[in-house]
Amino acid sequence: MGPLLAFSRAVDALNTAFGRLADWLVLLACLVSAGNAFARYGFSSGSNAWLEVQWYFFAAVVMLGAAYTLFRNEHVRVDLIYGSISERARIWVDVIGIALFLLPAMALLAWMTWPFFVESWVRAETSSSPGGLIRWPVKLLLPVGFALMAVQGLSELVKRVALLRGIKLEDGRLHASYARPDQ
Repeated sequence: MGPLLAFSRAVDALNTAFGRLADWLVLLACLVSAGNAFARYGFSSGSNAWLEVQWYFFAAVVMLGAAYTLFRNEHVRVDLIYGSISERARIWVDVIGIALFLLPAMALLAWMTWPFFVESWVRAETSSSPGGLIRWPVKLLLPVGFALMAVQGLSELVKRVALLRGIKLEDGRLHASYARPDQ
């Protein structure tokens, strides 16, 4: 389990870095949005490029921040039974969900979106808007984001299997606590 847990630590660190980047991109998107509004309403001026930058930042927040959200166990859950079962049963639910749903879906989505990016890159696709930006960077976010989710899913699977085998995670990297939402 040692090499697998080392892999898990590396993936967690990678997605933590991308999560921090996504945090900053939220701020940048807000600043660009405010700047666009100020220019439009204050000076009757605007730029399609800046509108697209804002859209690109938002796409990056979602696609690069999703794996960090998984690491922090902060994704939305539909709690039918999860909150009322034991911690060990929750770990088993997570293992099954990751193995049967998350990993296949993320691998498929990463694989399916790669040609979408490559075609855009090869054609040097640009926005049809006047003054618009090149499109391949934002399209690259799709396979990268799905791949990051897949490797974070592997990391979470490794940690849960380690817990099921009785191995304590020395640095508390498993964010497995569950709190039923307030109603």
